[in-house]
Amino acid sequence: MPRKTTVPSQSIKVTPLALSQLHIRLEFLEKEHQSLLKQIKRKRTELKNFVEQMRSFGTEFINKATPGFRKMAELDQEIHALFEEIFTTRKFGKQTLKNIQAVYRNLQVTGAISLKPNSQQLDTELDESFDNEDSQSDFSKETSEDQHQYWQGQQSVDSASVVRTDDQRKIRQTFLKLAEIFHPDKARDSETQKSHTEIMKSINKAYQEGDLARLLEIERSQQPLEIIDNNNEDDLTRRCRTLEQHNQILLAQYEKLKQELRLTKNTPEGTMVCDSRKAAKKGIDPMAAIVETMESQINVVSGIRDFVKDFREEKITIKEFLAGPTPLHSLDEEIIEDILEQMLSELMR
Repeated sequence: MPRKTTVPSQSIKVTPLALSQLHIRLEFLEKEHQSLLKQIKRKRTELKNFVEQMRSFGTEFINKATPGFRKMAELDQEIHALFEEIFTTRKFGKQTLKNIQAVYRNLQVTGAISLKPNSQQLDTELDESFDNEDSQSDFSKETSEDQHQYWQGQQSVDSASVVRTDDQRKIRQTFLKLAEIFHPDKARDSETQKSHTEIMKSINKAYQEGDLARLLEIERSQQPLEIIDNNNEDDLTRRCRTLEQHNQILLAQYEKLKQELRLTKNTPEGTMVCDSRKAAKKGIDPMAAIVETMESQINVVSGIRDFVKDFREEKITIKEFLAGPTPLHSLDEEIIEDILEQMLSELMR
């Protein structure tokens, strides 16, 4: 029986080890790149949707709460006017006057009525005294170790500045590349010019926002992928280096979006939206609860107004007045009321 001889296949190519490692590295970087683009897109959408919910909630809140705010403002002005009339038209002993002023001051400090500018003087003096103590203490505790930490921190800031500069350079390079391709003036017909004008609007917006992910999305959707010679080490190395740089910037962009969303949710308006979501899941109408709370607060402040008015008209004694208004004793201090105050200050700016 004749022996079989094995003829080596001419179609089999042996890839050098270095190239194999580059292929693996390139595949990993491309997967990471696509994953980062998707994560950024999801997080960007989540942030956009949340901001839209805040606007919608804020608009509904203003429409339903504005009458309550106006009523609260009217009551507040009326109470201040009553106290001013009391101080200017009635005669009291020195100690009694101080006690009445203390009641007035207490109503402001507890937030039942607004603070008058002259009522803030004591707070300012106290704050300044604490600030002076803190600054002296900090100065006395300054050591060589503190100075060393300062220089370390300064070096970190400098390093971060270098990173930001590199990121900005990469974003600008991508922007210039796309602008060179899609500038409307280079279009040969009106249809292409119109298309390029719209694309350039997206490119400019992404560049102004430092949105590398969006620039790369535009590049990928409008331009064919770069052709890489899989057997060329220089091509593979260059592509890996480009992806590494892009992925680093994309990761920073993703972390920035996460932080922006977190900060947005922690604003007074964001907190109210988050709380309203939780309430809705429990079958509670959050807006109705807020309006009900406002009405309750209006009733409390109305009671305080009537109390001060009765004292002005001498329907209650000085002793009864100095005991404080009964409605203030039942003043709610729930979290939602604090949120209402914050929302009021934000929306009334």
